[in-house]
Formats: sequence, structure tokens, C-alpha cells
Amino acid sequence: MSSSFTRALRPALRGGRCLAQRAAARSGVARPIAARNAIRPLSTTSSLRSDDPVDISEIPPTPISHLSEVEAAMAEAVSKFANDVILPKARDMDEAETMDPTVVEQLFEQGLMGVEIPEEYGGAGMNFTAAIVGIEELARVDPSVSVMVDVHNTLCNTALLKYGSEHLKRTWLPRLATNTVASFCLSEPVSGSDAFAMHTKATETADGFTISGGKMWITNSIEADFFIVFANLDPAKGYRGITAFVIEKGTPGFEIAKKEKKLGIRASSTCVLNFDDVKIPKENLLGERGQGYKYAISLLNEGRIGIAAQMTGLALGAFENAVRYVWNDRRQFGSLVGEFQGMQHQIAQSYTEIAAARALVYNAARKKEAGEDFVKDAAMAKLYASQVAGKVSGLAVEWMGGMGFVREGLAEKFWRDSKIGAIYEGTSNIQLNTIAKLLQKEYTS
Repeated sequence: MSSSFTRALRPALRGGRCLAQRAAARSGVARPIAARNAIRPLSTTSSLRSDDPVDISEIPPTPISHLSEVEAAMAEAVSKFANDVILPKARDMDEAETMDPTVVEQLFEQGLMGVEIPEEYGGAGMNFTAAIVGIEELARVDPSVSVMVDVHNTLCNTALLKYGSEHLKRTWLPRLATNTVASFCLSEPVSGSDAFAMHTKATETADGFTISGGKMWITNSIEADFFIVFANLDPAKGYRGITAFVIEKGTPGFEIAKKEKKLGIRASSTCVLNFDDVKIPKENLLGERGQGYKYAISLLNEGRIGIAAQMTGLALGAFENAVRYVWNDRRQFGSLVGEFQGMQHQIAQSYTEIAAARALVYNAARKKEAGEDFVKDAAMAKLYASQVAGKVSGLAVEWMGGMGFVREGLAEKFWRDSKIGAIYEGTSNIQLNTIAKLLQKEYTS
């Protein structure tokens, strides 16, 4: 494998020959010329920085789950990387509750931490769905690694691309693409689902700002050097005073405190952060004063598609791990367990639900790329994908019997990892509220 497979994929965005095309040529399978010309990514990174919708009027309708050549090559390459590099370490990382630093280093080397960052800043310059594909493929092997890549790309990189000044972009995007993990700091002890009931306070000074308070449940906090922190610059205005800032690890007064011991995604770090009059320069203001709540809502809407992709990948990984066992190894009453009709019905039902969840995920991603309203679609995708992940991973443990219950394999890990899907980046009840409110608006005369 090359030092960066995303670099190898870039020519496809410019009409060159990509990995998927080369693979098809090697296998003797070629797609019709008309199809090759018709299917392309709906957007590139440049459209991410524009409010203009992507013109899709002349793109022939295709199946929701159909991937462009770039996206298909991305899926193939990330799958190989995940199975070759991450899978041998997944169980040990879970037991140690620590992300292997060499895995983090290789994620950067492969370009997975800068999927949508433009090439001018050292990133891969690919589209949103390519990032979603990568998140899903990683989760089929280890959801802990997947969520690190997800938060870094869909929340932090996107925040900087959308709202950052040119100074912040030039300073941080090259690092975020090549060697610096990012963290998104919104939640607090009493500010979870009610995200804007935050107590962390910012005060403007002659030289910049000071921040005091604390954050909780913060993903990537051990590995990160770059933190996007939300604090209230004008508490008298309530949530309209919330503002976003960039803070670098090592800044005096900034402390990574308690590391949580969790049920699942244990290799992913989740910590308490403390801010004691942390002084930051004025250029570390992200976007405009008082717009932090709008930024957070917008970013979380996109991020929910990433979490939904993580959950569909997890469900598919748990499914594949189990069906290979019941169709090849596990025997009862003289037959493979997977040959019993009762088992086959459960398998068929589970795969159908995974396919439905993936359709919701890809539909939300395509609508986002096309500049259409995708908020309800993102909420439905996250809600249903997390439900399917919990159900299928639980069934997979049962299908495998004792081998699913022990910690020798990955079955029980997939089930533990699935539980977080209904909690972070908006609980399932919050998704239901969002869906219901939008439906009520649509159907109220």
C-alpha cells in the first residue's frame, strides 16, 4: 500500500485513472462507458465552502447506495487498511482502553484525517460521502478508530473550513491534515441534550479572551492538540452569547482531567476538561461572536450522518463476523447453525435492516452534498442506524453462542460499542423530537 491512498485517489477527481478503475481492469470487469461518464461525486471540497447548492439536475438517477469511482476506491482501500493494520490491534486497544499511537500516525499517513481538507492545505480534497464511506469501513473493524476519524473530519475540520478565518485555516488545516488530532468541546455536566445550558464562560480582554469552566464527555481529548471550545461570551443573552474558540493543548490553565472508563468504544478517549482563566489570542475566535450556537447546530447535523455511518459499519461488521461463524463453523444437531430456517430468517431480517439504515445514511449524505435540507434525513439516519446497530450486534452474540459471549473475539465488543450510538451527538429521543417537529411543521396548515 502506498504511503497515502487518498493521494492515489486524487487523480480520479480530476478525471484521471483511480484505484477502482485499475482494480476493474485487473479483474477484467469494465463498466459501460455511458455509466462511467454519468457517475461522479456530487461535490468536492470547494463546494463545502460555498452556500451554493450543487447542480444535480443533469445527473441520471442512480441507486442511493451507488458509489462514484472515487468513493468505491476509497471503500476498498480503507477496508484493506482497516483489516491489515487496525484489526490485529483492535482487541488489545479495547482491553488497554488506549488508542495505539501507531494507528493514529497511520491514519494521518493514509490521508484519512484530512478527507475534505483542500489540497492547498495538504488534505485529500475529496467529497463528503467519501468521508462517510471511510467512517463506515473503519467501523466494520473498530468503531473506536472510526469515531476518532469521524469527529476529527465531520465536526472539527468542517468547523474550520466553514467558519475559520484565513489565518486559522493557514495555521491549522495543514496540521489537521497531517499530524494533529482535533477535539470538539461542547458538552458539560448539566449541558448534554440541553447543549446550550452551558456554564463555561469567556471574557474579552485587551489582548484576546480568557475562558473559565469545564467540559465533559469530550472525544479525542487525550490524542488531540487542537480543541474547538464553546463558551458563553455574553451570558445575559443566554444561548445567543455562545461563541466558539480555538485552544491548543498546553495553553496555561487548560487541563485534561479525568479519563472516563466506559462500557464501549474504550480505545476512544473521553475526558473531563478544565479551563482556569485560559488566555487565548483574539485571532483564536472561530467565526463571529454569539454565533456559536448556530455553528454547533449546523455541525452536529452533519456530524450525525457520520455517527449514522459509524453505526451502519458497526452493524455490518457484527453481522459479517457472526454469519461467517454460523455458516462455516458452528454446528448443532449435525448441521451448521446457519442452515436452520429460524436462524436464516433472523439473518435475512437483520441484513434487510442494515441495508435500510445504509440507504438512510447515503440519502442524507447526498442531500447534504446537493445543498438540500438534510436535517430530518440526518436525524432519521442516526436514529435508525443506532437502533439497528444495537439490535444486530446483540443478535450476533446470540447466534455465536458461547463464542459470542467471550472476549476472545469481537462479537461482544461490537455490542458494547453499539450502545453509544443512541447517546452521543444527540440522543435517540432528541432525534425523535427533531423528526417530529419537522413533520409537524410540514403537515400543519
